[in-house]
Amino acid sequence: MNITPFLEAAFKEDIGAGDYSTLACIPPDEMGKAVLKIKEDGILAGMDIAQQIFHFAEPSSVLHAYKKDGDIVSVGDIAFEVDATVHTILKTERLVLNIMQRMGGIATLTNKYVEKIKKYNCRILDTRKTTPNFRWFEKQAVVIGGGHNHRMGLYDMIMLKDNHIDYCGSIEKAIDKTNDYLRKNNLDLKIEIETRNIQDVERVLAHGGIDRIMLDNFSPEKIKESLALIQKKYETEASGNIRLENIESYAETGVDFISVGAVIHHAVSMDLSLKAVK
Repeated sequence: MNITPFLEAAFKEDIGAGDYSTLACIPPDEMGKAVLKIKEDGILAGMDIAQQIFHFAEPSSVLHAYKKDGDIVSVGDIAFEVDATVHTILKTERLVLNIMQRMGGIATLTNKYVEKIKKYNCRILDTRKTTPNFRWFEKQAVVIGGGHNHRMGLYDMIMLKDNHIDYCGSIEKAIDKTNDYLRKNNLDLKIEIETRNIQDVERVLAHGGIDRIMLDNFSPEKIKESLALIQKKYETEASGNIRLENIESYAETGVDFISVGAVIHHAVSMDLSLKAVK
């Protein structure tokens, strides 16, 4: 993804008319070094983004990477050292930290979920419960943590949720209208449909025309009952009120995917610092 428009907007938001603190006391041509220090154990994420930020601000800057995205890091580790003008280091510091801390927190939390169910043939999915205009970074962090992206937006997969079905009139009408639309517009997109109970599952199975069934807010027992009916005819996804404490009970049902919005919206930023080297 081209993140240049994002960086332009981010610098405009933070710097505005100028970084007066730095302009007031540091000569513009003074060179400096800084290191990214790890202050909390976790999964590192955003190294490539950091390099792009420094290069965007100063093309001649050099980042020496000592760690890579996905590495398990501990308090006291050094992730990278950067050589650039002091002006560049100071005006990029907060943007680099904000992105890497957020991504690191998401990658770390995602990895906890992934590790919890690693013995099962089941994949962790994220959701669209993301920060506006920051989704790409958050979803990249999920992948770095070992999870998988569900869909980037409303454009790369059909997902017929309860509101679609209710507005449309029925499960069958929603499926038929969607397939007609895809054919007429020559779109090749998977169709997932949300079910709210066993009866919905039975109706979807009787009608067909979809690729994945979401079992929304089903208990693990109800998921097992549903999977016995589905018999692997379609992909299956568990969703709703799934937490780190109960995710294993869902994974052991045999469901293909578990979507967990919490890997993003419940993540706490990882503690990092960018410190001058004299």
